[in-house]
Order: sequence, then structure tokens, then C-alpha cells
Amino acid sequence: MPTKEAASQEAGDSATSDTMSSTSSSTSSSTSATAPETAPRIRRRAAALAASITALAFCVGDAVATTFPFGRHSRSVSDLGNQFVPFHAHLWDLLHGRADGGLLVNWQSGYGSSFLPDLGTYLSSPFALLVALFPRDEIDLAVYVITVLKMASAGAAMAFLLLTLRGGRWWTAGALGASYALCGWSMAEASYNLMWLDGLIAFPLLCLVGEWALTNRRPVLGPLVVALAWTANFYTAYMATIGAALVLLLRLLLGREDVRRRLAVLGRAVPTVLLGIGLAAPLILVVFKATKLAHPGRVNTFAPAAVPDVLARLLPGTYTFETPAVWVGTAALLLALTLPFNTAVARRERAGWSALVVLVLLSMQWKPTHLAWHAFATPNGSSYRQTFVLCGLLVIAGWLSLAQGVPGWRPLLGGAGLLAVVAAVGGTSVVAESWTVPLLALSLALVLGSLVLLRTAEARRRTARWVPVLAAVLLVGAQVGESAVAEAAYDKARLGRLDDYGPWGQRQDVQSAAVARSDGWPAYRTDPGIWQTVGNDPLVVGGQGAQYYSSLTSEVWASTLTALGGGYSSRGRSPRSIDGPVTDAIFSVGARLHSDQDPFRHPLRGPYTTTVTVSRMDVPPLVTVRPAGGPQSYGDNTFRNQEALLGAPVYTIPEVEVREADGTVPRLTLTGQYGVRAREAGKWGPTQVLRAHCPAGSEVFLSVPDFAGVGGLHGVSAGVRFDARPPQNRATVQPMGAAPASGDVRVELTALGAGALPREPVGCLDRAKLAARVAQLKATGATRVSVSGIHLSAQLPPGSTGIALIAAPAIEGWSCSTGGGGARPAGNHLGLLSVPLDGTSRTVSCDFTPPGLKAGSAVGGAAALGMLALAGYRWWSRRRRHGAGAAT
Repeated sequence: MPTKEAASQEAGDSATSDTMSSTSSSTSSSTSATAPETAPRIRRRAAALAASITALAFCVGDAVATTFPFGRHSRSVSDLGNQFVPFHAHLWDLLHGRADGGLLVNWQSGYGSSFLPDLGTYLSSPFALLVALFPRDEIDLAVYVITVLKMASAGAAMAFLLLTLRGGRWWTAGALGASYALCGWSMAEASYNLMWLDGLIAFPLLCLVGEWALTNRRPVLGPLVVALAWTANFYTAYMATIGAALVLLLRLLLGREDVRRRLAVLGRAVPTVLLGIGLAAPLILVVFKATKLAHPGRVNTFAPAAVPDVLARLLPGTYTFETPAVWVGTAALLLALTLPFNTAVARRERAGWSALVVLVLLSMQWKPTHLAWHAFATPNGSSYRQTFVLCGLLVIAGWLSLAQGVPGWRPLLGGAGLLAVVAAVGGTSVVAESWTVPLLALSLALVLGSLVLLRTAEARRRTARWVPVLAAVLLVGAQVGESAVAEAAYDKARLGRLDDYGPWGQRQDVQSAAVARSDGWPAYRTDPGIWQTVGNDPLVVGGQGAQYYSSLTSEVWASTLTALGGGYSSRGRSPRSIDGPVTDAIFSVGARLHSDQDPFRHPLRGPYTTTVTVSRMDVPPLVTVRPAGGPQSYGDNTFRNQEALLGAPVYTIPEVEVREADGTVPRLTLTGQYGVRAREAGKWGPTQVLRAHCPAGSEVFLSVPDFAGVGGLHGVSAGVRFDARPPQNRATVQPMGAAPASGDVRVELTALGAGALPREPVGCLDRAKLAARVAQLKATGATRVSVSGIHLSAQLPPGSTGIALIAAPAIEGWSCSTGGGGARPAGNHLGLLSVPLDGTSRTVSCDFTPPGLKAGSAVGGAAALGMLALAGYRWWSRRRRHGAGAAT
């Protein structure tokens, strides 16, 4: 027997969960009839079950696919291995005090980049802090555990929401909560874009905030939940907010309250959302400003998906980027399809929720509303990132049909009939697998068996205890089984279609140890090298490299490194390092790692051990003194651009004769380059030959940014790989070897794909001239450089005039002063930071403030004051009511 206090609490919870009678009179009666089922204890039990089912099914699927951490296959596909794991590794370093830089500046990537925008994009979820609990070399496992915990939390939040909307069996709510967390969007797309999973959690939480506005409860907690959602990942939180708003509006439309009461609810909900977003503004505005300053990515054109393909994505195991992954499991889908036929649910409620699901689905297929879901920009890659909202609505619709009692035979037959139509049409799509429909049929049989047992138990007052237990086993078993099979299929599909990267292993051990031995920052940089393992090698193995892969890679850095001969992938958002002594001198790279190619991505036969060598170079300090004026922009020639930034001529640029293998001159392209054809199948030997004359003993460099293939200096060097794939990839300028005593240089190229060669692809470096320029820059450069987080300072020789050039990208946000004077925005000298000198000041001091932080802090401060005022008002009102009650 429950105590009086417990009974009172349960009744209070039931009464406040739907004080506006927001759906119908039948809803109110159902809610009151099942008051014990909506008690907080029952909700917590359902949430725990949903989390357990989610974690179990997801891990079993990965184990079946023998994917990390359960097998030999890597799960670090695409940006997971290239971006997200490295950024979590950098967060680990920050939390343990081992990173170069802090929350605002990342000195390890891109020779100095703004870090707060990356933090707000990839690492602002509270779950990310869990990386600190794992060893540094288990960062891949840490990210996997975070992924599982996020999905489990989403399932728990949805189960809690379902029992808040309507009372019912706790274990069916838990099962449907897991259906949401294990939806196709979550497993196929968000599981390797783990910051999106915060949006999966945010949707049910924001729906709860809507319920609090509906019932005039928790006015202080509501904005905090909104702030947490928008801070964790504002991109998907934006979509979740739209979805929660639609749910709240539907609840208001289905209610029978007058206009005044409805406006009062909106008057509570809108300020709640605005206050929450305001609290998150310091991060949101920084990311927004960084997006405007980032190198532009690919622009996609939206095209609606075909109906069979959309319906196919409602089925288990289907996989493609071009359609919404709407699968929510057979149980949730069947129950959602029974709702239009279920007369136990009020007609207005059936029509309203069914219409909302259909309208949201249609909104994903119409360009104006599609753009509205994505903040008015069609995203790269997956074009349906708002799909989790539709999945949540399907699960809610299924719950509303089940919570009134197991649907009768007519709704079950109607739902099964609709499901058969979906399977028949969707099964014809090319994205459907041969086993998709059979798996659906098997799951449907188990789900129907469970529902029949439950309906039997409801119809009879006395049934054996094993009946509901067996029903639960059938329902949960079907869900775990089909979800595990689908997850295994998604794992294999991703490995077959996307680039993948190996977890931390022997290669990273060797590289990180070599970096640690060589590190001398800030006296000089240690670059992890050109043959990278991932696009963010410096974040994984340490050092201070040119590599930097982010959606927020600055345009100034991408364009500067490209002008100097740097290559890239991801259309410029992933710049690569340059293995060249001139650029090393410019950027004060005193130590450089040279690793062979990653064996994980370029498999070799037999046992393999990574070998790393470190080359050292005498380089100028991080801050040098240059004459004022000089070139204001770069030209088309890589080597002349390097000289312009170095400040001295060190290359000979010879005329180059380009011939095809048969001796003919290649045709010219519209851009004035020599066109290149790939090697024909079955033919061997070079496809193009370049002849030039360089000073004897000079070092030959080849700049062929649009060439894909292998090149070598005849009689001197073996093949050097160039990996252009315009416009996605650009090849880096590379050393070919020393010119022979005759000075006659013959470069033999073997094209492995179509491409182009520039008119002046060869540069002949005079090492003596370079050494002389380095000595001059050292003599006139800073005598001491100090770097700590956002602050950089340098001591200069007396009488320094011209400009102080800082070997870091001229990203917006730096302000500098000389001699302790007033700070002004730093200048931009050919893409690097510059500070004018007057000949009297001997010190340069620079500080960094991310663009948007001041405005965001002002908005956040105002929102915080609003929250304090709201909390104070609520406290005063409560005290006043208690005082009035005591007086009476």
C-alpha cells in the first residue's frame, strides 16, 4: 500500500501534467485513470529501460559487424576519424593541461586558429567532458562510449516525455523511447556525427519545456534546458526547437481552452526559448561569426527524394545519403499507422497528430520548408538532418495510439495494411536490401504477437503472470534484434562508401613520441609532416602543424596556404602541410616529422612498423621584422609567392618544356594549363615528361596542384605521389631531389587520372640564398617570444622599423600594441599577422578575442539578468502566496 504522501505526490503529478486538458475530454479521463503510471518513479523506470535497450541493441549491432571496439573494423569513417576524434583528443589535452593554447586559441592547428568556434561546434556537449576519464591512447573508445551514452540518454528522455504526455505501461514507454533513440537517422547518420546526437536528446527535452509552459510549471528550469540544448549543439537544437514548437502548437489547437489561455501559454513559451537562446549566445554568436569568415564549402542544390526511396527508409537497414532515414522500428511504425484508425483515441487528436506527421514529412520534400529546417542553407552530405524530429513525432503518434489500450483489430489491420503498402512500394527502391522486407515481416510477427497477448491481458481481469512478461519479451526482443541487424548493416555500408581511419595504434605512438622529443614551442614549431594520418594530425599526435580540418577553417588561412603551394582536401577546408624549407623558414618550423604513408589507408603486405624521421632546420623566430610596403597580394606562381612572404629571391624559375609520352605538346585548357590524360590501361611508363634547366646542385620542387599520379626526377628520385582530385583535393608542392651537375632536369610523370599542369611547375631552390635570408631574419627578428593562450609578446632589437610579422594566420580577432601603447586590430601582410613599428618601441604584444564573443557575452549577460529577475519574481510570488495562506 502506498503512503499518503506518495499517493498525494502521484495525484499532484497527474493533475499538473495536463491541467489545460490540452487534447480532449477522453484524454483527461485517461490521464486521471492512469495516475500511478505517470508518477516520477514510473517515468524513471521507463527511462532506464529505454536507455538499456538502446545501448544493448547498438552495441550488439557493432559486435555483429565486428566493428571497433568489438572487432577489427574501424568505425572512424569520414569526419568521425578526420575531425571529431581529433577534436576530442585536443579537449583531453586541454582538460589535462597538455595543449598548446586554450579555449580561445588553438596553436596546434593551422599554425594558430580560433578554437572557441570549434568548441561550440564539436565539443560543447556536456558528454564531451567524459574524455578526461579515459587514457589518452584510448580516445577512440572514449568517443564510442560518449556516442552510446548520448543515444541512451535520448531514449530515456523520449520515454520520460511519453509518460508525461499520456499515462501507460512503463515498459511499453521504455520500448518506444528506445525506438526513437535507435531510429535510422540516429544509427545511420548521427552515430558518426556524434554532435548531432545532442539534437536527438534536445527534441524530447524541449517538448517537456513546452509541457511546462502549457501547465505553468518550472519557469526557471525551462530556459536552462533550452540553453543547455542550444549550447550542446545549436545546429540540431534549432531543428529540435522547431519540432517542439509544432508539438506545442498542436497541443494548443487540440485543447478546448479559450484564446486568452492559449495566448498565455505562448506568452510563457516564447520568453522561455528566447531566454535560453540568450544564455547560449556567447557561443552561438562566436560560431555564427566564424561561419561567415570560414572557407566556403560545397554548395548543394536541393532535390526532393523519390516516393519509393522515402518509403524504403521507413524499413530496416536501408542506407543512402539522399533520403531521410525515418525508420523507427516495426513496433513504433505499426502503432503510428494504427492511430488514424484507432477510435479509442478522440477524433480531433487522431486527425491532429496524423496531420502533423504528414505535414512534417511533406515539409522535408518542399524546398522553402526544407531550407527553413536547415537555417536556409542546404547542408553538405546528408540533406535531411531534421529527420530525427519526424522520427520523434512518429514515436509520439504510436504512443498515443497504444497508451489508451492496445489498439483493436480494426486499427491493427488498418495499420498493418498501411505497413504492407509501405513495404510493397519501398521494397522496389534501389536502397532496399534483399533481406529488408523479410526482416520487417519477422519483426511484425513478433510485434503483433506481443500486442495480441497484451490485448488478451487487458480483456481478461485475471491472466497468468507470464502473459505480460512474454509480451514484453517479444516486443523488446523484436526491437533489439532488428535494431542490431540494421546497425550492423549501417556499419558495413559506411565502410564500403566512406573513407575510414584507424584507431590509435603503433603509428600514433611512434609519431607522438617523436613530436614530444622534438618539441620546442614557441621557440620553433614541430610539424607532424605532410603524410598525415588524419586531417587533424597535430591534435592527435601533437606539435604545431599547418594541417587543420574544420567546417570553420578560416578563408584567410586556406587561401594563404594554397597560394604558397599547399594542398588540401574537402574543397579547401582541410589544408595540408608543405614539406619545403622556404615555408618552414617562413613559419618557424624548426622540426618536421617524415613518416611513410599510413598503412591503414594504404595496406602493405606482411608485418609493418611505422618509421619516423625528424629533420631539423635553423629557422627565424616566430616574430620577424620586415620593411614596410612590399607586395600586397599573391600571384599565380607558387615559388614567387613563397619568395614574396620570405622577403628575398631564393628560387630559379626555369622555362619548362612539357611533352606527352609520344612527344606531342599537350593541349591547353581554358585556364591556360596543359591538359593531362590518365594512363591508358595496359600501358606502362611515363605519360608526360617535363624538361627544364636548373643551377647545378639546386633543389628541384614540383608544383602541380591539379595533377593526380606519380612523379620522379629522372635518375635521382623514386616516385612522389600527387593526389589532386579537383575540386575536392589539391596536390601539395613537393621536393623531387637535387639537380644534376649538368643542370638538365627531366621530371617524368605518370598520370593516374585526368588533370592539368601549370606553365611554370618547377622551382629550383638555392639553399645558400635561403640560409643567408634566414640568418638575416634571425639577426633582426625577435630576441624573445612568449606565447600563453590568447596572449603573444615579443622583444625586438632596438630601433626596429617597418612591420613586425608574426608567423600566424591573420584571422580576425587579434589586436596588437607596441611599447605598451594602445591596442589596435592587427594588420594583414600576405595572410599573416603584422604590426607597424615606429623605431622606438622594443616590444610587441597581441591578444585574441574571438569575433562575436563581446556581442554574445552582452546578450548572455542580459539573459542572465532576465533569469535572475524571473527567479526573484517567482520566489517573491511564492512567499507572498504562503504569507496570504498563513494569514487566512
